[in-house]
Amino acid sequence: MSSLNNDIDKNKRIELWTMLLKLRYFEKKVYYIFLQNLIKGTIHLSLGQEAIASAFGVALEKKDYTFCTYRSHAHTLSRGASMEGIMGELMGRNCGLMRGKGGSMHLTDVKNRVMGAFAIVGAHIPIANGTAWASQYNNTGEVTTCFFGDGTTNIGSFHEALNMAKVWNLPIVFVCENNLYMEYTPIGDATAVEHPAADRASSYNMEKIIVDGNDVDEMYRIANKTIEQARRGGGPSLIEAKTYRHHGHSRADPAKYRPKEESDEWINNKDPINIYRQRMLEVGIEKSEIKSIEDKVILQVEQATEIAKSSPAPSFDLIFKDLWSNGGSKWHN
Repeated sequence: MSSLNNDIDKNKRIELWTMLLKLRYFEKKVYYIFLQNLIKGTIHLSLGQEAIASAFGVALEKKDYTFCTYRSHAHTLSRGASMEGIMGELMGRNCGLMRGKGGSMHLTDVKNRVMGAFAIVGAHIPIANGTAWASQYNNTGEVTTCFFGDGTTNIGSFHEALNMAKVWNLPIVFVCENNLYMEYTPIGDATAVEHPAADRASSYNMEKIIVDGNDVDEMYRIANKTIEQARRGGGPSLIEAKTYRHHGHSRADPAKYRPKEESDEWINNKDPINIYRQRMLEVGIEKSEIKSIEDKVILQVEQATEIAKSSPAPSFDLIFKDLWSNGGSKWHN
């Protein structure tokens, strides 16, 4: 389907454009303050992969669930979590989503149905089946989405969970963000099939779905299709979205293992922001309106960053809170 079809109206395109920019400029700021030593440990950026989280963030209803990996900033923000809450969490500040106790790899915002970022590869996929099963059992019409990288497709829990989801006809959408590398290793070097997710779909009686993960219109269309299928009782879907990260696996990784020609092609010619800026112009949206939205998003990111910077470190009184059912240290000994 052509991305210029009129099935996506102007208001929805502006919503998608705004989301793309939020995810891009937020993570650019995260990268900058990490270099200032305001974020401890490491971070996993999804710069270059924003179209996937943007499309699902716009397509999902508030009641739906999201599970994601340690590369979680974009997915958490796209579901409605506050910028200052995420930024504060990354910086270990009191305003953080978990008041600094989770950090970058464990972002959680249950209020907005982000049920956790998981640092163990593949660990969250069977857990995502749990909310999908609960929704099915309670007949609530909620849909669960579960995002993971290409390397996860060689983990046992991926195959077990897909089989269970299909056998039980669960309302869940599995999304493989295939950025071509499983940490430092090309996915093709460790996988017997060309498409690590899509080529396995038939094993679980699911449709083979491959989509351009850098085209937010195409991602939005497939998100709507699979979410609606799950919501009406049509069972699970498995999407393989082809994309590329602009940085290394984590901040400790300069990504020198990737061929320069490959990186240049993806970053310069397949950037989702550049693609959609041109798309907006082609469908008749004024350049001034496009730029105005961009300026507003940049300002929002700057304001959220200053709020997080000014937030104090959490009190030591919180150290045992949320570890036991009574919220304190009564059972510590």
